[in-house]
Amino acid sequence: MGVYSLPIMMAPPAPTQTALSTVANQAKYTAMFNKNLKGSDFLHFGEGNVFIGQQSIGFEGRLAPGPDYRLYLSPTFVEDEAEFAKHKSTMQFVSTVTSFNGFIVDVPTGIDIEKFSTVVVWCETFGEFITATNYR
Repeated sequence: MGVYSLPIMMAPPAPTQTALSTVANQAKYTAMFNKNLKGSDFLHFGEGNVFIGQQSIGFEGRLAPGPDYRLYLSPTFVEDEAEFAKHKSTMQFVSTVTSFNGFIVDVPTGIDIEKFSTVVVWCETFGEFITATNYR
């Protein structure tokens, strides 16, 4: 239980509605995480809106809390651990995710969101698929 409660206690506050609105207004794409993916369950899920722009990616919603979450861009939609492992070499790591009630992360310079179609949240420590969505 400590593995799940520590990240919650250490999580930074969710971004403000104003900050999320700014990211949403600047986004080129909008998509949705939903709980009904093949690899999601009651401990590993995301639900809410994702805003994808060249400078930042924002999320307004809820992720199941856990340690060591990573945000990837993928050229292929994946929805479970096996598909993630199969396609990981084609994915681009964007950022760690430490907030479970929304987040805003910077897209590193040199990453072209147009080369990808999917946002994926993955738990690196446990090799667990959390959620994904197609944005184009």
